[in-house]
Amino acid sequence: MLMRTIVDLREEQILELSEICARIKISRAEAIRKAIDWFAKSVLPQVSGQEAFGIWKDRRLDSLEYIDQLRNEWDSYESSL
Repeated sequence: MLMRTIVDLREEQILELSEICARIKISRAEAIRKAIDWFAKSVLPQVSGQEAFGIWKDRRLDSLEYIDQLRNEWDSYESSL
């Protein structure tokens, strides 16, 4: 899905954007989408399966016991209402 948006650019940014688009033969919209993709990848954390693997290794509870604790907290909260 695409969404139309308005972006205010300085004159030099417009000139640079036009030059980039002419060199690599893409539209301004495509260049801006590619720039946002690049920026998001460089700023937002990228979590892979390898980074998450073993996250429970130092925990004293297994995951089922942890879920049971959370549910008990919910039950305690509901009964206090």
